[in-house]
Amino acid sequence: MSDLVAFAKYEAAGNDFLIVEDPGDGPALSPDEARSLCERWFGVGADGLITVSRGIGVPFAMRLTNADGTDAAISGNGLRCLAAHLHERGRLESPAVDIETAAGLRHAELELAGGRVVGATVEMGAPEFAKAAIPMRGAAWETFLGQPFDIGGGMTVTASALSMGNPHLVLFLGEDPERFHVEHIGPALEVHELFPQRVNVEFARVREDGSVDVRVWERGVGETLACGTEACAVAVAGGEAGLVPPRFTVRFRGGALTAERREDGTVLLGGPVRHVFDGTVDRAGLA
Repeated sequence: MSDLVAFAKYEAAGNDFLIVEDPGDGPALSPDEARSLCERWFGVGADGLITVSRGIGVPFAMRLTNADGTDAAISGNGLRCLAAHLHERGRLESPAVDIETAAGLRHAELELAGGRVVGATVEMGAPEFAKAAIPMRGAAWETFLGQPFDIGGGMTVTASALSMGNPHLVLFLGEDPERFHVEHIGPALEVHELFPQRVNVEFARVREDGSVDVRVWERGVGETLACGTEACAVAVAGGEAGLVPPRFTVRFRGGALTAERREDGTVLLGGPVRHVFDGTVDRAGLA
């Protein structure tokens, strides 16, 4: 790999990613280098780093590294950003693409306006509820849906846990999530003893119109302006509880996404996506 690393920055409702090419026969960016690149004060700044390479049986695969340098299996917004990037670089024959992830193959379709990408929808697969699949401590076959959960400070809320290729804990609140100290509660719940691989935490309030206000705490990242798999997790948990319609709007601090749970169980994630800028960085400065 050259000493200069080329990247493209994309964002989806404020959930931002840096996209780099796999170096092939050269060394890939290390976790420490990825963390330095994603650092918001001394680096470029992003919620995660996507490395794109050739997939097995499909043209493209993505590897996602969180802002703290840890690996993540999948990101809905990251997939949507990568699909937009591939189209805008002229690497797609149509406005649709299958992308290999650590959580399996995912299909994305792009929305174009004037030849430019303005949005994307991705099929995020079906949820898993068994504790062994999340993973969550307890009997492997048990589920955790609509259960009381202590979030500290004497507060107990209704919660559900599930996997969307990564673990989620959805907290249903009776009031605006902005009233909760996510920056304090989130980190404590991320490493809760029930979740051996940590967990993403959603603070969700269902509105009368069926839309949902959400704040998110992502494992390995912290609070983000939006998150695709967390929107999907809210759709699934809310649907299981009868709180949301099959398709609805999820409102994050960074903007709105749409989530839909189809009759076959597959969850669709849609919303805007935008190319922010391209750049290069001296790899020596990432050490």
